Amino acid sequence: MTDQLKIALAQANPTLGDIEGNFALARAFREEAEALGADIVVYPELFLTGYPPEDLVTKPAFQRAAWKAMEDLADMTLDGGPAMLMSAPMVEEGKLYNAVCLLEAGKVSARRFKNKLPNYGVFDELRIFEAGPLPGPIPFKGVRLGVMICEDMWFPEVAECLAETGAEMLIVPNGSPFDHAKSDERLNHAVHRVTETGLPLVYLNQIGGQDELVFDGASFVMNADRSLPVQMASWKESLVVTDWRRQADGSWKCETEELVDPGQPMERIYHAMVLGLKDYVEKNRFPGVVLGLSGGIDSALSAAVAVDALGAERVHCVMMPSKYTSTESLDDAAECARLLGTRLDTISIAPAVEAFDAMLEAPFAGLEPDITEENIQSRIRGMTLMALSNKLGPMVLTTGNKSEMSVGYATLYGDMCGGYSVLKDVYKSTCFKLSTWRNTHFSPLFKGPEGAVMPQNVITKPPTAELREDQKDEDSLPPYHILDGILYGLVEQEKSFKELVEAGFEPATVSRIQNLLYIAEYKRRQSPPGVKISTKNFGRDRRYPITNAFRDKR
Repeated sequence: MTDQLKIALAQANPTLGDIEGNFALARAFREEAEALGADIVVYPELFLTGYPPEDLVTKPAFQRAAWKAMEDLADMTLDGGPAMLMSAPMVEEGKLYNAVCLLEAGKVSARRFKNKLPNYGVFDELRIFEAGPLPGPIPFKGVRLGVMICEDMWFPEVAECLAETGAEMLIVPNGSPFDHAKSDERLNHAVHRVTETGLPLVYLNQIGGQDELVFDGASFVMNADRSLPVQMASWKESLVVTDWRRQADGSWKCETEELVDPGQPMERIYHAMVLGLKDYVEKNRFPGVVLGLSGGIDSALSAAVAVDALGAERVHCVMMPSKYTSTESLDDAAECARLLGTRLDTISIAPAVEAFDAMLEAPFAGLEPDITEENIQSRIRGMTLMALSNKLGPMVLTTGNKSEMSVGYATLYGDMCGGYSVLKDVYKSTCFKLSTWRNTHFSPLFKGPEGAVMPQNVITKPPTAELREDQKDEDSLPPYHILDGILYGLVEQEKSFKELVEAGFEPATVSRIQNLLYIAEYKRRQSPPGVKISTKNFGRDRRYPITNAFRDKR
């Protein structure tokens, strides 16, 4: 039996499906931990495969490759260095489990399976994995480690079982995606488990982007007295070796003190967009991004995120003016590109608009111009960006926000055209706050410039699509503070018509916005992926039917 233990927390960024790369990353973290005297290294949930693997994990060849990597890592521990708590899918008696294994002395000496399988929001584990039995502790150097996997911490049963069977501390490997409310939820659940069991708890989360999800890390240690001696940084890979000592009463306490401020709400959201875009581009091997820079706030914010994620040299901005584009917009776009240090090309869409007018003159004869002509302009811009993408290689970054996507104020095959959207889950009113935050804040994790990254006029001027004379967004939509309030109630909170009216919103406006939200579902199904920020993002969290005759009218 030992009275001291050094537990290394590997807050790492795996790539889904890159088993060889994740193996190498695990080895590198172990070498670093060994140099710091660690006894054991803990890795995040399903680290060897990446998380969430979705239906890829049902492929037998994938399962075999993951387990071969697990066995190879176990062989590595013959060198006498740190043991590993490593996570990967495991097949046993024909059933597939989400497993954590203890690797020591050249073998897989213990394994535990995830008991609580999430089946809500972005999670579909119940259709993929078999639920494991309630676990008992894993003995290591005379210490009984209570290992529970991610969702297992959100309910009392697993922790209670571990405590009742002699666990001396709780260790929780996680693949917990970011949303703006998640930090408080994690801490609250940890407090409950620690209070119920009287045991200290290690919460280890991965970082990185995976399609629409982004993982923020923010790993922590909570002692039995509910104090927080360790709070790791968000948004970056890091290794922390925590020192544990057995107390006189036999309990364990973490004596390491390392606290990093998790940041304020706008800071966390902005970092989430930066990391989500960075990993989407780099893990999918795009050379960079190209986007339309209109002189408006959405494209300016998208460009700023792109530069902070990738560097100015990998961001190609394009101004595509029409006869409705104001000098103010041209100037604002140019100034934004100058502040960011990006390439800015100007490609007029006027010749293409004239060509479409000529092509459609006969079938449109006698009909007044309407939204059709506005959408043609947007689609010409989308086609222009796609042509640049095809010819030069960068991915098209779309710039629409959640407010627009909610009510269909976006053009299919036009401004919705592209490979990824950093603002897809960000309401317009939040875009203003994020832009203000970025103009006055900087992080060493950003690759962009310090200081302001867009002219103040971009933030303060009335939003407009500039697809007709003197157009403003409020010609078609309620003011954004009203629109976003209704949308938040309908989407995130699932509030009824009656509840929204009682909250002070005008009945006719609520009815109209509800209808727009429902009829725009077919557009959202064809939109590119984007970073999940809220508790109800479009796509993975909120899955509504396209054909839907229901309207809440009471």
